Amino acid sequence: MSWLRALKETARSGLTVERRRLEPVVAARGALGLALVVGLSLALFGPAVAVSSAFGAFQAAIATFQRSWRPRPTLALASGASLAVSTFLGYLTGAHEALFLALLLFWTFLSGLAWAAGPTAGIIASSNVAIMLVTVTLPTSVAAAAGHALVIFAGGVVQAALVVLLPVRRWGAQRDALADALAAEADYARRLRHDPVAPFDPVPLMTARSAAAVTPRQARTRPAELHGARGIAERIRPVLASLADPAVGVPEEGPERARVRELLAAAAEVLDAAAHAVRHGEPMTRPPPALAALRTPDTGAILKGPPRRAALRLTALLGDVVEQADPGTRTPEAPAGAGTRTRPTLLRLVPVVVAEVRAELRPGSPVLRHAVRVSAVTAAGYLLGTWLPFGHGYWAPMASVMVMRPDFSQTYARSVARFGGTLVGVALATAVVRSAHPGAYLSAALAVACAFGMYLLMRTGYAAGQTFVSAYVVFLLGMAGAGLTQTVRERVLLTLLGGILAMLSYAVYPAWETPRLRGRLADWLASVGAFAAVVTARYADPAGPAGPDVREALLRTRAARVAWQEAVARATHEPVRHRGLSHAAVEQAERALAEFGRVAMLLEAHLPERGTPPVPAAAALAESLRRSTERGAKEVRERGEPRWDDLRGTVTAWSARPPDHFLLDKGAALLLECLDELTTALMESKRSP
Repeated sequence: MSWLRALKETARSGLTVERRRLEPVVAARGALGLALVVGLSLALFGPAVAVSSAFGAFQAAIATFQRSWRPRPTLALASGASLAVSTFLGYLTGAHEALFLALLLFWTFLSGLAWAAGPTAGIIASSNVAIMLVTVTLPTSVAAAAGHALVIFAGGVVQAALVVLLPVRRWGAQRDALADALAAEADYARRLRHDPVAPFDPVPLMTARSAAAVTPRQARTRPAELHGARGIAERIRPVLASLADPAVGVPEEGPERARVRELLAAAAEVLDAAAHAVRHGEPMTRPPPALAALRTPDTGAILKGPPRRAALRLTALLGDVVEQADPGTRTPEAPAGAGTRTRPTLLRLVPVVVAEVRAELRPGSPVLRHAVRVSAVTAAGYLLGTWLPFGHGYWAPMASVMVMRPDFSQTYARSVARFGGTLVGVALATAVVRSAHPGAYLSAALAVACAFGMYLLMRTGYAAGQTFVSAYVVFLLGMAGAGLTQTVRERVLLTLLGGILAMLSYAVYPAWETPRLRGRLADWLASVGAFAAVVTARYADPAGPAGPDVREALLRTRAARVAWQEAVARATHEPVRHRGLSHAAVEQAERALAEFGRVAMLLEAHLPERGTPPVPAAAALAESLRRSTERGAKEVRERGEPRWDDLRGTVTAWSARPPDHFLLDKGAALLLECLDELTTALMESKRSP
């Protein structure tokens, strides 16, 4: 993709306003906390302290909106405390430009590395640096700086208290994650009726798994329907695929296929009803026709063998889903530690985060490159803003640090969106200030109103939220009597400068995802090959130890697939010529490995029970799968031609005497076919100009 086209695509993305479900009650709660803090600070301490407290409450409320599974009060307190520390340290060095610049470089570098711990930590850290650039200009002494830091932290405390006192959709994020997983499986069941080999995106299941991890305190209050339904949902997916796939034994047409379609439609209705109940915390409305279709005795007369077992298994699992989602039949919450996935507290998370950050301190790390970029750009923006005769030069570095992200698309899209939002927000707010000349209390009220607008629309697009943020800052500084003489032109120019610096930094010191696509693909190939090998090895030794190896291999495969999908999404708009993987090759390779994983999942769905006679030939298949995919992943990374000689030899040897299993021989041939398709995709991409 050319630079011109990349800029057009990212600009369009940044200015897009998406239709999302608004949460006015949550937005009103955040605005209420801000109003309480600003009003009390203004009445007791004056405008300067009120501005500091407002930034603390404002940022703490934003933290509670982040997609995180931790309790919202914890996020608000962590945001308030970190911002208070940033502001106080910034003021201590603010009188010495060289010392402050060194602190700014160090603090911004750490905020860039914070992305290693996840987007929530990265966003909070970046916001702390941006707000610090504003708040350090307010105090007049060390004692005053300490007081400002305290009221900033108090703002976080107030927002945390309101979350506790005025709860809105408690466990809402976890409910949505589990409901999305159930709804995704309902959609999958419907698609399987028309396409028996339809693909399935594992992201909803992975999100639900992440949401299911709780702290010890959360485990004591978690609703029972959020405890076991996720595990059931994960077991349903391979059963759905096994029931629909012709390879298992159901013809593509005829009474058996008609019965399978009926079962899939019924499963979709039950899963949708369960998703609605979980999302809203309501009793489940059971669909009688769907339940009747699942329980009809005709299944045993129409379906035989593996399809019949899959149908009976599906009925049992859907019964468990109904039991978990219906308050009238819900099982008690399991005690913490009894199969519950635990999440470490913030203090215990510190060594984990430190280890993640240290892992990114290596050449070529996108997070390390982002930290270097954002610290250099923020320092350059600060120096340029100070040197230019506009005043309030912090607008330039503040714009830079807020728009910069570890990937190209988000950085450029947010730069354009911030400039557009700032242009509109500052123009409107300055027009109000110049025409109405609001006093301190009216300016505070206008700032709170803008904050409410930002909280309400922040998930609909960065440009929409930035319009309200820019107006919020104008009214807030106007409340303290600052910034009233600064023109719209100067503020917009400084914001434009910050955005341009951010965009130039990525062009000069990029971290392109496109050249790393082969590595991501190799990781996915290695993980899905290991999963298939572990599954087939169980056929050779059904009586072996029941360890978690299959489950762990499946989770590694899902993680590698999601990492590949995210890398492809980031690389789509990069102005980089492909280095070995064209867009067509990306699509074909993804389709081949997704199908490979689906076949392995079918084999997993029919794992033999303990006591079942072993299939000795499966051991050779497992070993050839492991060797072939490991060697193939190495060839993919090194831009070679992956060959599957070990697996091909095993499949060929079975042509005369195939193993005595309804799926193993057919599954091995399908796995080899998928790997051949992967080789074709890679080689055609290598030959293309």
